[in-house]
Amino acid sequence: MKPLSMMLSMLTIGIISSATMADVTPSSVTIANSTPMASSLPNASSLPNVSPANSDLVNRGAYIARAADCMACHGEDYTGGSPIATPMGDIYSTNITPSKRYGIGKYTENDLKNALRKGRAPDHMIYPAMPYPSYSGMTDEDISALFAYLQTVPAVDEAPEHETDLPFPFNFRILMLGWNAINVPSSEKREGLTQPQQRGEYLVNNLEHCGTCHTPRNSTMGFDKGMYLSGAPLGEWYAPNITPDNDSGIGTWSEHDIVTYLRTGQLDKRAYAGGPMGEAVAHSTRYLKDEDLGAIASYLKAVPAIETENKVTAVDVSTLPNPISESITHDLIAQKDYLKQAKAKAGSNSPEALYLAACASCHGVNGYAQSDAGYAPIVGLTSIRQDQPDALINVIVHGVDGATNTSPKMPGFSEDLNSEQIADITNYVRVNFGGLPASDVSAEDVDRVATAEPEQPFLIKYAGFLAILGIIAALLIIAFIIRNIIRSRRRV
Repeated sequence: MKPLSMMLSMLTIGIISSATMADVTPSSVTIANSTPMASSLPNASSLPNVSPANSDLVNRGAYIARAADCMACHGEDYTGGSPIATPMGDIYSTNITPSKRYGIGKYTENDLKNALRKGRAPDHMIYPAMPYPSYSGMTDEDISALFAYLQTVPAVDEAPEHETDLPFPFNFRILMLGWNAINVPSSEKREGLTQPQQRGEYLVNNLEHCGTCHTPRNSTMGFDKGMYLSGAPLGEWYAPNITPDNDSGIGTWSEHDIVTYLRTGQLDKRAYAGGPMGEAVAHSTRYLKDEDLGAIASYLKAVPAIETENKVTAVDVSTLPNPISESITHDLIAQKDYLKQAKAKAGSNSPEALYLAACASCHGVNGYAQSDAGYAPIVGLTSIRQDQPDALINVIVHGVDGATNTSPKMPGFSEDLNSEQIADITNYVRVNFGGLPASDVSAEDVDRVATAEPEQPFLIKYAGFLAILGIIAALLIIAFIIRNIIRSRRRV
């Protein structure tokens, strides 16, 4: 249950991934089932909450919880408290452990079904930061299994540190009834799909709720269904186009590429998952069965391709830098010596010197990073070759949290570097590691990205004012009706 772009992963350099790719020759491998990739992919991670002591229903529920990515918002212990940024304000995830006081210990299975499908808790409406518009398509069997599993997780009798407190009029949860009537369900089933693609449609549209991040929003903050999966703002990030468009989407990715990325979180010299997408891989997709990942890949190749403005520059990967040796990414001493030599040659004020001083200790002199330590290789990533450099600038300015508690965190450099220096590093990375012939990011571009506020649709931005006008209009109408009733009685 992850952030609603929402009512709002970013896939960017080094710590985020760009799922948009438009250049590298794709693998010839295609996937109809799990067999073709069994020998070329790492095994799915073992589900930590599956045990022979549990019933088959509970173990199935553990798998559904992973497929639905509940941990992304509710945490690894399901206690909640994570802020979900929306144009209306932060919405905090709740405790979904079986605590009867603070969690969902008093829920019946039907209560959970109403929450997932209708956005209705027993005593209040739920904000669609919990992606029930997508979960509305969950099957009875999957909900039953998820309910059985959630009863077995350790109960935590503790309320999240923060509670949701949105401004007027969004603090009136009853408004969600009208919103639901317009925006639920968030997608419709397509005809003509194969059986694996139908399974993929269910996983993409419902359980994994990919559209929550990757689909633009309409004026009510519901899905813009005509632009489904074509990319959307996600707080400070941007979830890219994952339709099969060749220039701005993932049209040149093979099904095997998609499966590899979802299982491992990376594609050599193309993509590296971090930020929100890193969380999705860490908590969800790496646990999925081969056949389910194959179904997702098959479906994503079948959705309508949508071309967007933020295209990716094609590059000959043979021209990209190579590691100085095969072992250097695993040899810390060799890395430190090589970095020292590179700094001596670069001087002190050049863009290369800035990169070496601020970035190379983690990402490497040649961009190949310390893989054993979990740092991201950045050579060839499509996120640094996009027409719009905002994604890369955002990462350098704001940094990125690790996908798990043990993942390295990339710091932001807004306080250590000025805008001109950040622009120099951005240009250096785009040209030297992205293979672009030139890059002209300026200090003004950095200032624009660093100070940008999330866009708010008109109805959201002026909701308070419009609500007050509506109340005044309603009172005037009521007064007019009462006045007419009184006058008519006097005539009688």
